Amino acid sequence: MSRPLEPQLREGARQLGLQLNEVQIAQLLDYLDLIQKWNKVYNLTAVRDPAEMLTHHLLDSLAAVGPLRRQAGGRAISVLDVGSGAGLPGVVFAICCPEIRVDCVDTVAKKAAFLQQAAVALKLPNLKGVHARVENLPGPYDIVCSRAFASLGDFVNWSSGALVEQGVWLAMKGKHPADEVATLPAGVEVFHVEQLQVPGLAADRCIVWMKRHAA
Repeated sequence: MSRPLEPQLREGARQLGLQLNEVQIAQLLDYLDLIQKWNKVYNLTAVRDPAEMLTHHLLDSLAAVGPLRRQAGGRAISVLDVGSGAGLPGVVFAICCPEIRVDCVDTVAKKAAFLQQAAVALKLPNLKGVHARVENLPGPYDIVCSRAFASLGDFVNWSSGALVEQGVWLAMKGKHPADEVATLPAGVEVFHVEQLQVPGLAADRCIVWMKRHAA
């Protein structure tokens, strides 16, 4: 017997072209349950309705899994999720890409504690919650990502020290943030803006991919 929201999750994953096994489907649903359980105490997300959480959080994060995998090119890379909050998209990346090491950093101790709890509960040895300011993290990470975190300029400035020299930034955004792109620091360039189609979500979504200028 399928669990509540399981059919919608499976259909969403199918529309996104993701091949998820039974363990991964179960982990994603367990993760959704964890957010709901801890949300009352930790205030992880403003979204309270489980069906809305599925589209606005899980499927939204799942839409970035394919692009992440293409960027990784099959390599066992390391990813830092900045301002991770409830672990979006970091926990979803860790579930779907067991070959990738994912650290989720948040300045709020309760949120970092939740992320550590999620790593244990979901049996994800490749996931770690970190309580710190991203400016103080040495890294290095191959990809630094964020979702609804800060302006592009602040994001790259704060996390620059954590990114390997040839690394890339993955910023999940709504509409194309042309005004933010215009104010990026001189040493950083956008090399691709990737439009995302999130199943069940009638909203503009994109990934802004950035890297350092080649010297």
